[in-house]
Amino acid sequence: MEMYEMKDQEERGDVPVVGGKPLHGFASPAQDYLDTFISLDKELVRHPAATYYGRVVGNSMQAAGVREGDVLVIDKSLEPSEGDLVVCFVDGEFLLRFLSFHAPGGKGPRKAGKPGVSYRILRQQRLWLLPADDSLPAIEVSDANDFTVWGIVTYVIKKVR
Repeated sequence: MEMYEMKDQEERGDVPVVGGKPLHGFASPAQDYLDTFISLDKELVRHPAATYYGRVVGNSMQAAGVREGDVLVIDKSLEPSEGDLVVCFVDGEFLLRFLSFHAPGGKGPRKAGKPGVSYRILRQQRLWLLPADDSLPAIEVSDANDFTVWGIVTYVIKKVR
């Protein structure tokens, strides 16, 4: 995982939006003007002082649609909950995994446990970090691990071309 800080607000820019509406198909030649702007920072970032970007390295989350090279918007101010896609720092390295308070089993990490269960309430219980790739092992976090939930992934930005 490669990590990046957000730039100062003055250094960020707005991106033009064609016709003021989302595009569905091809734009009309009459709509070849730009009439509004959208700030991706305002759309994607709720807590600027606690938000970082990360670039995915590796394919452990590919089955969940998160691929190498994708850019993550990571909010460090949010409290982790069951099923969150989290960036964790485990024994000296960053990992991208689903957070679970239940041992792995069933078809996928989001089916194990209840969404919204608070990390603060349950951190005394067993904690699992689940990859999307079934060929990789789940990690049970114990007191022996140097562990922290570094941040919660709020958006995944993909390159399509």
